Amino acid sequence: MDYKDTLLMPKTEFPMRGNLPNREPEMQKKWEEMDIYKKVQDRTKGRPFFVLHDGPPYANGDLHMGHALNKVLKDMIVRSRSMMGFHAPYVPGWDTHGLPIEQALTNKGVNRKELSLAEFRKLCEEYAYEQIDSQRSQFKRIGVRGDWENPYVTLKPSYEARQIEVFGKMANKGYIYKGLKPVYWSPSSESSLAEAEIEYHDKKSPSIYVSFPVTDGKGVLDEGVKLVIWTTTPWTIPANLGISVHADLDYVEVAHGGSKFVVAKDLLEEVAKELEWMDYEVVRTVKGQELEHIQAKHPLYDRTSLVMLGDHVTTDSGTGCVHTAPGHGEDDFLIGKKYGLDVLCPVDERGVMTEEAPGFAGEFYDKANKSITEALDEAGALEALSFITHSYPHDWRTKKPVIYRATAQWFVSIDAFRDQILKAIDETSFTPAWGETRLYNMLRDRGDWNISRQRVWGVPIPVFYAENGDPVITEETIAHIAELFREHGSNIWFERTAAELLPEGFTHPSSPNGIFTKEMDIMDVWFDSGSSHQAVLDEREDLQYPADLYLEGSDQYRGWFNSSLTTSVAINGIAPYKGVLSHGFTLDGNGRKMSKSLGNTIVPAKVMNQMGADILRLWVSSVDYTADVRVSDDNFKQVSEVYRKIRNTLKFLHGNLADFDETKDRVPFEDMREMDQYMAMKLNKLIETATKGYKNYEFASVYLALNSYCANDLSSFYLDVAKDVVYIERADHPHRRAMQTVMYDSLMALVKLASPIIPHTADEMWSYLESASEESVQLTDFPEAVERSEFKDLEAKWSRFMDVRDDVLKALEEARAAKTIGKSLEAKVTVFASEELANLLPAIDSNLAQLFIVSEYEFGGAREQAPENALSLDEVSVVVEKAQGEKCGRCWTISKHVGESEAHPELCPRCAEVVEIEYA
Repeated sequence: MDYKDTLLMPKTEFPMRGNLPNREPEMQKKWEEMDIYKKVQDRTKGRPFFVLHDGPPYANGDLHMGHALNKVLKDMIVRSRSMMGFHAPYVPGWDTHGLPIEQALTNKGVNRKELSLAEFRKLCEEYAYEQIDSQRSQFKRIGVRGDWENPYVTLKPSYEARQIEVFGKMANKGYIYKGLKPVYWSPSSESSLAEAEIEYHDKKSPSIYVSFPVTDGKGVLDEGVKLVIWTTTPWTIPANLGISVHADLDYVEVAHGGSKFVVAKDLLEEVAKELEWMDYEVVRTVKGQELEHIQAKHPLYDRTSLVMLGDHVTTDSGTGCVHTAPGHGEDDFLIGKKYGLDVLCPVDERGVMTEEAPGFAGEFYDKANKSITEALDEAGALEALSFITHSYPHDWRTKKPVIYRATAQWFVSIDAFRDQILKAIDETSFTPAWGETRLYNMLRDRGDWNISRQRVWGVPIPVFYAENGDPVITEETIAHIAELFREHGSNIWFERTAAELLPEGFTHPSSPNGIFTKEMDIMDVWFDSGSSHQAVLDEREDLQYPADLYLEGSDQYRGWFNSSLTTSVAINGIAPYKGVLSHGFTLDGNGRKMSKSLGNTIVPAKVMNQMGADILRLWVSSVDYTADVRVSDDNFKQVSEVYRKIRNTLKFLHGNLADFDETKDRVPFEDMREMDQYMAMKLNKLIETATKGYKNYEFASVYLALNSYCANDLSSFYLDVAKDVVYIERADHPHRRAMQTVMYDSLMALVKLASPIIPHTADEMWSYLESASEESVQLTDFPEAVERSEFKDLEAKWSRFMDVRDDVLKALEEARAAKTIGKSLEAKVTVFASEELANLLPAIDSNLAQLFIVSEYEFGGAREQAPENALSLDEVSVVVEKAQGEKCGRCWTISKHVGESEAHPELCPRCAEVVEIEYA
């Protein structure tokens, strides 16, 4: 008889190699055919809602690693919540309006000026849908489960209609107004920008000191005394209408080179250095408040500049006398308004100086810096010129500098409901916690929101103008436009005249002749996506408002989190979300921002094509996503090793359950040996840890718990010990069935708990489980942790024993290295221990030789009695020597009793008995 054939070796067709790049698309096709999303929703219907509202990615370009990080995090949350007792629908969305799509069409050769606005917008729409189709297929390849056939899209008529209603409700409450104010303006985009569309980069700028001679000193300063200002934007000098000083600062009149100058006392030393005043004399000191209403001559033009008092003046830099151009700065505008100054803005939408800047008309503002500086020098007003490199606002799309420029724009008045916004933030939970402070401070200090954009691809601002220029926004016009948009889409605004867009028979007292015009600006795209709580959450029956969670990158505190909160509080008084979760950015392995120009990008498609989506997803689960995350090939290689360990563990568990029928062969907990009970306790801890990790969005703790259970609790201990039982004992031996019970529970728990992270692998394993009645593991719930009074004592007792086992394994390793033994089954170990352990070891309700994976175990007594050849370790002293006897031809243990069986002289008594019973 070949005794190998009597061993109960693992049997499974579950492949060892994942081959994920090929298997995953097959799995995804199967999910699509079975409509897994609908099946999950049908199964969980009636449970409490958990709604994660998808922040819409922009419909342009292939997915980058940031997209993958974002969508996998969302998917893990949604999948886990649907397995934790919730109904968790997921509706993906896309942001589809704005400049990048206009620019993409231009780059493709579309000449916008040859087309009507409606024709150009139609091309933008077609391009957006092409991008959506491309990105959707890429998101699905990552394994993201959602309502992909019915996403929300900001250009859809129903969405646009709800956005118009949001605008109308805000206007009805008086929160929306039109005003002439300086706003961020991008000459490269020819449009105003929101704060969220600004990013900062270094820029080299001229640094000039300019003197303004006093013409009317109001009895405080003599005529001809020069007020000195400092600026890094010489191009704004033609727009200068005043000089601001701080009422409480001391200002000094300084004599130098035959002239007298005024600067803040605290900045005198720095100014003297910059202006190279080698010797100067302080003539006198005056308070800033004494300088109010003094007039000085503009250095280039025949007009005066008024001295005003402003709290924005500081001594951080400059001269303490602040150049004030109300058309080119927020503080300038506010103080100019207070003192009745005009709003002069001699720069057009392309950044070109106009006729209101005599001598410089037609020059691009940046080039005008040189011309204006030279003119100031010729006028004798340029006191110093140098160049500095400083952080300067840039257009986040074109990457080119922006300017402050006063134009007539539509604004949302944040002041009108700021307190409500801050209260809503207080009532929202944030992960990480610092997100609350960040968003709170942003909204606390935020100015009014400029929602006008001078572009064509977007949702029109639904405002009409009467004959006298008054804006017309009524409940009737808003309701009518919303209905038109819902039926035809917003293109109708550009296809019809104002009269055709107004309700039939509409009249207004400011238009006695019934003549109206329409606004041609579109809304800021942040207003588009910021309306999604109404256009999606409130609009769709399968969702609910407010959402339980918004999850996006940390840049969205000034973007989507911000605009959504503003619009939601404005119309309903509450936040659109109960919780906000943010993640960091993806960087390369050296901590640098990924960029095509640097050649340091790692794209998700490449990772999936080489390793598989489950490797990408497992990596996402392993990182601290709340901070910036480094991505490198080494990261994915490391994660691949963890994946292999998990996969091999699943395969081993499944292989050893080939003859196990859970309904017939299960062994109750109380009938198990302590070793099996201990593992049931460890499995219970895994379930607790993983479930808590999913609940708290701490996916790294789930990753570590799954890895540790597979690598340490199972592979390094239980499954290693189990081979001597599940391979060797007869099929229905109670110890074997007990171990199979633990293995079965471990396999089912691992597959379910790993499913949100590696859904392809989990579903693949599920397809091999004969006991699985559901089509997919996605149609199940997580296992529930149980409370057992025995667990506490088991953990204390067996954790202590495992320390001893670690020492014994170290001793075996050293004996193997010294060639005392080969395999551990060739060994006999004698353990010498303290009184505490001397009492513990006999109380271990299992075969200690089996637990140490040796052929013979003996307790030698107290540690003090250990012989000289004993290896002294942390917990015990151990003697390792060759076991006495013969090697069993079936189980390979060394036994003095091999040969006692006449029928099977090559076997130990245990194996002989099994063979006689099973194979007689």
